[in-house]
Amino acid sequence: MTLTFPNRSRSYDEVGQRVRFIGHDGMFEVPFFVETDALHTATAGEADYLAAFDAARATIHDVAREIYGSARRTVYVLRAADFR
Repeated sequence: MTLTFPNRSRSYDEVGQRVRFIGHDGMFEVPFFVETDALHTATAGEADYLAAFDAARATIHDVAREIYGSARRTVYVLRAADFR
């Protein structure tokens, strides 16, 4: 199966300083987070992080697919270093 992102929803986790989104591998949900440090935004706030996520969605999904294909985990956290 391949990892897809049919649900465009995402949410901001203020405590963890990251944006949560979900991928799907067949019928299985795969939880992902992208740390706010990886999101390029001039200001820091929930709306800013979500807008930055939306602007970089295609790249974030590509990186998520790469990370997902390299090892199976229960949750995946994308960091700034993953985007270099």
